[in-house]
Amino acid sequence: MDLHILDHRLRVISISKSGLVNFTHPLIKLIFLRNRTRCKFFSLTETPENYTVVLDEEGFKELQPSEHLQVENSIWLPLNVVSNGNASSSSQAVGVTKIAKSVIAPLAQQHVSVFMLSTYQTDFILVREKDLSVVISSLEEEFNIYREVGGESVPVLCQDVSSCLQKNGKEGRGRGPVPTVHPVLIPQNQFCVMSLDPDTLPSIATTLIDVLFYSSSPKEDAQSSPGQDLDCIKFFSFSLIDGYISLVMDTEAQRQFPADLLFTSSSGELWRMVRIGGHPLGFDECGIVAQISQPLAESDISAYYISTFSFDHALVPEEDIVSVTDMLQHQRKEPATS
Repeated sequence: MDLHILDHRLRVISISKSGLVNFTHPLIKLIFLRNRTRCKFFSLTETPENYTVVLDEEGFKELQPSEHLQVENSIWLPLNVVSNGNASSSSQAVGVTKIAKSVIAPLAQQHVSVFMLSTYQTDFILVREKDLSVVISSLEEEFNIYREVGGESVPVLCQDVSSCLQKNGKEGRGRGPVPTVHPVLIPQNQFCVMSLDPDTLPSIATTLIDVLFYSSSPKEDAQSSPGQDLDCIKFFSFSLIDGYISLVMDTEAQRQFPADLLFTSSSGELWRMVRIGGHPLGFDECGIVAQISQPLAESDISAYYISTFSFDHALVPEEDIVSVTDMLQHQRKEPATS
């Protein structure tokens, strides 16, 4: 398999719900006016707590500093796995499941924190720029690694990167940290993962603006008890990355859009969410994605995975939610082992 280090340097930020009004102008520009900005990587995800925005340096310039804007201080690089150009069979597990053992687990063992962004088209594994040498040395046996520079894919070898494993303060291929097993919530919403032809984006502009910026209601209060399953959760994700659009929304939001413009897989699969974290997770802990993705991979269950500023979210096929719930509950009861 090939691993591509994409030619984007990304920032991860949070916009508070109360401060969204200060950013609607630049966000509308980034979503709808591609010819007015040089941003090539943009993702906006609404959760009950806040809005998470992942965007490149050109997009970041559009956002003015504010007390309502919280910026994770690292530069992140997106990685993408390509199975030697072969399209996966529709019967195979999709999403983060395919890369759990080959990418996510080895990085967790080397104390590398990852930020996941699954889209309709692909899965992006975001790693901190300062961890790149450790990433390359950890994965070079499994992958042909390329770095995209100015549209060209250039092979990368560990010897090209200075102080391979020393950058993370680790030597050798140690056992790595024992991951904390975080609590999970299973909201009742059914979700869809869809795409859209960018040329038809103006046709849904008013609906998209309404859903993204005006759809809050009192029942979606972020102060809901974290110890209980949420009946339904506010979650909507829009990504515009290198000209491709990806949308993740629940079926209630989907009904507001023209059915003939949004497209999904031929199976029209519905997904259920596993929301990871009893309290905001932070960015420094390793193994959070592995906690969910590895048991799913072992059971060959498809999953999309979207990290946000406060919590992580895995989407699994609706027919698998009972077995996934049982699996994760059993995992929490088992003592953690290295």
